[in-house]
Amino acid sequence: MSDISVVPATTDVLVVGAGPTGLLLAGDLAAAGVAVTVVERRASTESNLSRAFTVHARTLEQLDARGLADEPDAARGLADELVAAGGAIGNLQLFLAVDLDLTRLPSRFPYLLAVPQYEVERVLRRRAEAAGATIVAGAELTALRQDADGVTATIGDRTVRAGYLVGTDGHRSAVRRLLGLPFPGDTAVKSIMLADVRMTAPPTGDVLLAKGAGKALALVATFGDGWYRVMGLDKGRDLPTDAPITLDDVRDVLVRTHGTDYGMHDARWLSRFGSDERQVPTYRVGRVFLAGDAAHVHTPAGGQGMNTGLQDAANLSWKLAAAVRGTAPAGLLDTYQAERWPVGRAVLRSSGTMMRLAVAANPARRAVRRIAAAVVGRVAPVNRRVRDQITGIGIAYPAPRGAHPLTGRRVGDVPLAGTRLYEALRERRFVLVTPAGAAPVAGVRVAHWADGRRDTLLVRPDGYVAFATDETDPARLAAALAPELARWVGAAPAPVA
Repeated sequence: MSDISVVPATTDVLVVGAGPTGLLLAGDLAAAGVAVTVVERRASTESNLSRAFTVHARTLEQLDARGLADEPDAARGLADELVAAGGAIGNLQLFLAVDLDLTRLPSRFPYLLAVPQYEVERVLRRRAEAAGATIVAGAELTALRQDADGVTATIGDRTVRAGYLVGTDGHRSAVRRLLGLPFPGDTAVKSIMLADVRMTAPPTGDVLLAKGAGKALALVATFGDGWYRVMGLDKGRDLPTDAPITLDDVRDVLVRTHGTDYGMHDARWLSRFGSDERQVPTYRVGRVFLAGDAAHVHTPAGGQGMNTGLQDAANLSWKLAAAVRGTAPAGLLDTYQAERWPVGRAVLRSSGTMMRLAVAANPARRAVRRIAAAVVGRVAPVNRRVRDQITGIGIAYPAPRGAHPLTGRRVGDVPLAGTRLYEALRERRFVLVTPAGAAPVAGVRVAHWADGRRDTLLVRPDGYVAFATDETDPARLAAALAPELARWVGAAPAPVA
């Protein structure tokens, strides 16, 4: 049931869609003192079981940079709670032929976390509500119009006025439709079977096991709590997504590809879903933004879909908060499109390539798969690059010509004096990391290296380098830093409410 009367008449930001992307965005905005309202078309009684079940290292790092407002242990971040609910997997298989060793990732989280999407939503919703976000289920967006000062949205019989609106409402986004934006692309896979089951004889180890046979493919993953996710694809029997499905249908594909059904039983969820490859041409129209599946959808290969949406939210949230608070430098909101659209395009292409090679049926594609597997498996730099891109560790944003090599790149969880970087980032503001003894800087948190490094980094709230320099002379450092602070931080931020 829903009571849309609790939807406020005005809000700083209206988020449409209460999936992982919308909930992370709402939590960030609320933690920054921004009034945020989330409306979700689904009723609260509808099942939130879904196909997403993997969280990559870079997403875990983003969650590590966020704490819980109602969590008494200040050292505990969102990632800690989520890791406790899932199972760690140390290898990711590509093309059914080559493994990526995740245990060597340069991250605090050197693994793939298998965890149901509803656990991700639970953690993010708890944080958003504790920070003050209003979340309303059973509230559907039916109209929107915008002007120079804001957005007017119709939610049921309510009219809501917001400074900004973000559509995180999935593949069939109402926000995207109301904006009149195209969603070009194709259907990559017509029907994938999905089952969450118990197993009496499961595969051993940190399980993420994919095998193929002919035109069939099946994947088995553990959630670490006795439940297993099975995904099956049979290109020779590509039924519509609304076709009936039984456990025996999934068992047939699993036996043909793996040689056993691992004694699976007691399915708690069975479904079919299709997989498209689509991307909207622009993520921003005036004061309206798109993120997550509303902006891009891709095949499930590599488990990158939910992760890409969560990282969209991490990129956009601090920029929107600055705009609402009146501290955003000119052009800051435009960097969301410039930085995230190419990432969405790259994920769409890489996941599509992995899926096509995994189910390759004709000799030409099988030959391409053998070559690709040989290169990725035997050439260490290529293996690392593929691993880092899929896990998000290797994603970098454009940097100005002549900038320091670290500019635009992700920063790992480096040790700082008295803390570590990702704990410092939980304040949701810029962190200036300097040698010991550097003076305070208005509008940012200043922290010092714990290991005697002499360079200086200006780290954005999303953990990427806005500016870096090896300059150590105080006067020249201050002169170089001043325009970068103006470019990224703008006016001194107002205190968090």
